[in-house]
Amino acid sequence: MTRTALRPLMAYAVEVRAVRRLSPSFVRLTFGGDCLADFAPCADGGPRDLRIKLMVPAQGHPLPELGELSDGWYAAWLALDPATRGTMRTYTVRALRPAGAATELDVDVVLHLDEHGRGGPAATWAASARPGDPITLLGPTSAAGPTPGGIEWRPPVPGPGAPVRVLLAGDETAVPAVCSVLESLGDGYAGDVLLEVPHASDVQDVRTPAGVRTTWLVRGGRPHGQALAEAVRALLDTAAPVPVTATPALPEVDVDADVLWETGSASGGFYAWIAGEAAVVRDLRRCLVTEHGVDRRSVAFMGYWRQGRAEN
Repeated sequence: MTRTALRPLMAYAVEVRAVRRLSPSFVRLTFGGDCLADFAPCADGGPRDLRIKLMVPAQGHPLPELGELSDGWYAAWLALDPATRGTMRTYTVRALRPAGAATELDVDVVLHLDEHGRGGPAATWAASARPGDPITLLGPTSAAGPTPGGIEWRPPVPGPGAPVRVLLAGDETAVPAVCSVLESLGDGYAGDVLLEVPHASDVQDVRTPAGVRTTWLVRGGRPHGQALAEAVRALLDTAAPVPVTATPALPEVDVDADVLWETGSASGGFYAWIAGEAAVVRDLRRCLVTEHGVDRRSVAFMGYWRQGRAEN
């Protein structure tokens, strides 16, 4: 039988292979299935901050068949009965182990749960997931090339004797992407990583390249994003100067109505990557570009989620 050419994006019917509770706020789910032989290998630097979507089944209902995602698939999915079609949420790939039909990938899910262990549909499902549970994963195929869509980490290439200074900052939803990025970094990068997490036990041991310093900020009882914003401002006020440019006025973004997502075209000797709750990211965007004159093209800003609102 002749196999049809792969589209760049595909729905993979996979199952949970392993579950590991990392800390109060994180659970690591390992997914596998023969179909993952077609998943983009991301050989050029690994998955970095690659985004995928998980389709969590509605209780008592099977997930719809999607297969190779033809044009109009999303509209067709939205047209299905919300009570039976399942829930779609976006995550980043924490680790990818390409091995043909034995390929596996890890997704670290943040468990935003109340005192009764209840949260959004995806977090609630992840908290009770067991090996063998089926789920559908939407992600790139090998047809997408070595750097598929969904990877936003694209810093300048360091030159001989000219390291690129980086700044990565985010809340707990950015932790899996940042840890994956750090593991992909080679020589030629220096700088700082600032990560805010809810609890001290959420701090993770991650391999950091020489010259890159990681600082974990424990939120405790403070408002979401306060510790991160203070740390970024302190760093910009005291660290070695970053390149400053005459940047046009930064347009305001209404995070309640619009998506805050700007990745720029990195060049030069400085690159910042900021992700997390949209209102916090918006304020950090203003801090870097408007208040400190950082070239807007050298910063990737991504509102991963909005407090009080469900995101697909």
